[in-house]
Amino acid sequence: MTKEVIITLRGIQFGSAEDSAQPVEIVTPGEYYYKNGQHYLIFEESTEGFREVTHNLYKFTEDRLMVHKKGLIDTEMIFEKGKKTISAYHTPFGRMDMNIAATDFCLKVSENQLDYRVDYALNMGEGFAADCQVNFNVKSRDWWYMKEL
Repeated sequence: MTKEVIITLRGIQFGSAEDSAQPVEIVTPGEYYYKNGQHYLIFEESTEGFREVTHNLYKFTEDRLMVHKKGLIDTEMIFEKGKKTISAYHTPFGRMDMNIAATDFCLKVSENQLDYRVDYALNMGEGFAADCQVNFNVKSRDWWYMKEL
């Protein structure tokens, strides 16, 4: 895969009600690296209504994801199967403390594409908030443009 990529990031939260799924999706250019057995994604994220951007670094393997955000949103979240981690999520509206318990990972890598999924339970404060899933698809930018034509 090339350094210059197109990243499609999809997140979904399933609350207690059956129809409460809340999907979110972004598509953005970014950079991809593979070094010392780990995958890296670097990209910027804009938030509607704000000028400041969030700089993102995703570092991952088959069974671990580290998300580092700096800028408008500041956090470091770690997802590891079988472990609960605590993260402080700083937003323009205040701080949220989150507990993350990753339950499953799936990584598929090919020559021009990478797919990654993490399933996890999210607790806010002392209570359950949602079962969640984050998926990202990464494609070499040149290959992505050719497929879209």
